[in-house]
Amino acid sequence: MFARVMSFGVSGMEGYAVGVEVDTSGGLPQFAIVGLPDSAVKESSERVRSAVKNLKYPWPASRITVNLSPADVRKTGPVYDLPILIGILSAEGTLPAPAGHQAFVGELSLDGSLRPVSGVLPMALAAVRQGMRELFVPAGNAAEAAAVEGITVYPARTAREVAAHLTGECPLLPAGHDSYCEDPTWNGPDFADVRGQEEARRALEVAAAGGHNILLIGPPGTGKSMLAKRLPGILPPLSYQESLETTAVYSVAGLLPQGGLMHQRPFRSPHHTTSASAISGGGSVPRPGEVSLAHNGVLFLDELPEFSRETLEALRQPLEDRMVTVSRVHGSAVFPCRFMLAAAMNPCKCGYLGHPTRACTCTPAMVEQYRHRISGPLLDRIDLHIGVQPVEYSALAAEQGGECSADIRARVTEARSVQRKRYEGTGVRCNADLPGNLLRRYCRMDAGAERLLRGAFERMGYSARAYDRILRVARTIADLDHSEIITAAHLSEVLQYRSLDRSTRP
Repeated sequence: MFARVMSFGVSGMEGYAVGVEVDTSGGLPQFAIVGLPDSAVKESSERVRSAVKNLKYPWPASRITVNLSPADVRKTGPVYDLPILIGILSAEGTLPAPAGHQAFVGELSLDGSLRPVSGVLPMALAAVRQGMRELFVPAGNAAEAAAVEGITVYPARTAREVAAHLTGECPLLPAGHDSYCEDPTWNGPDFADVRGQEEARRALEVAAAGGHNILLIGPPGTGKSMLAKRLPGILPPLSYQESLETTAVYSVAGLLPQGGLMHQRPFRSPHHTTSASAISGGGSVPRPGEVSLAHNGVLFLDELPEFSRETLEALRQPLEDRMVTVSRVHGSAVFPCRFMLAAAMNPCKCGYLGHPTRACTCTPAMVEQYRHRISGPLLDRIDLHIGVQPVEYSALAAEQGGECSADIRARVTEARSVQRKRYEGTGVRCNADLPGNLLRRYCRMDAGAERLLRGAFERMGYSARAYDRILRVARTIADLDHSEIITAAHLSEVLQYRSLDRSTRP
């Protein structure tokens, strides 16, 4: 007897249809799975066998062959346990054959209960594209699958519940679809806790308003990490499309908390011992790295010069292209990585160069060697370089801190709204994404700003990339100032944020 059950897999960030074909025939009892299965898929035979027996269904005393089509695509993970079980019981006549518009995904425990699997959101999106109308998933995956419009999601805790639904004995209740609502609340650290550091606070507001990368430079204990951790709290709320993209990344990585779509922008802060593969993504089966886990959020690299040269150079292409391609023997995967880079570093190895009260013990050669750990091409991709000085006692002892994150976020959101309207139809989301061919169109300067930029370019020896990034940041400052034209005042502020261009260039 033969049965075919629809399921789905994930390759990179894209879901794809998998036909689970089951044939039971005469001969010595045997269970074979073909169609390029990995070890987790091959082990499905034992999980399915135990689940069928523990659910009190008869196990066929025949030769069982399971083919996962298309046969030329490698299948990974335990996601095919449930469709294999349904296929076997359908081929034996124990269950009616599923309809062509029904699809099944899920991992089985030995007792027949269903465990959540990774990548259900991309699978659900692919199911809609394939014309599926019903999707059966483990109860732990129901919230993320139900976020996709155009398909009915049935959550199940055990395989028996799915079987009872197919026979009509006890139909499952579909998971409710909640319409997405932007969440303006932020429950993380607040800028109101920060004392002093007005220049750094202003720079972080500019970075957030335009999606720009930022580097904080200062002695230990000046609040660099404290400031960076508050950056997500002033970014605009995730839109529905951004939430879908971010949730899909975390779903594929197996890091999605139960509860449906993500509403808060991610903040990733890997340790400086992190490898280049962990940053960009990798593994025998390509998985998202830190740059992708920070998609639509912030990637914070504390103690930037302490990261290995290989790790830092791995950031160059993702920062430019907003996506990373991971190639392995079994194929390649493309992961999105539209993130803001926030980094922090000491001004020298001892950390006290320029400190008002503590003497620096580094020689000029040591300072240069320390700063040269950051290459010129990487520094070109960081828009703002901000000096962070120790806070005075009067500011620390003040009863009230600075402006709260909610007030800053309101201005940032207003600036982003202006940018969305300006770039409507171009595919550009914020000023940091503005391509070079559109700079002249949207970054118009007055005569004073033109003269100032020309002089700075000739005097500082900026690269073409730095020139473009200066214009993008100036456009953001003008947006915060509600100005359509970039003035000399806007450009002057930008140039203050490029102080490391020459000193760290090899």
